[in-house]
Amino acid sequence: MERTATMTEDIIIGVDLAKNVFQLHGAAADGAVIFRKKLTRGQFHRFMADYPASLVVMGACGGAVDFH
Repeated sequence: MERTATMTEDIIIGVDLAKNVFQLHGAAADGAVIFRKKLTRGQFHRFMADYPASLVVMGACGGAVDFH
């Protein structure tokens, strides 16, 4: 169950990178789920620009890297 974060709460944002769609999981320091989102590259850029400062961790598989 998702809940709303407070302005003073530390949030960790986990990002699973792919070529076109990013999966995000926001969690409080105690592990409580704050949000889960599936965003395109453009949506991800806007979301991160508007979201308060947070710790962001990322993971990517080999298919997420474009060598063209």
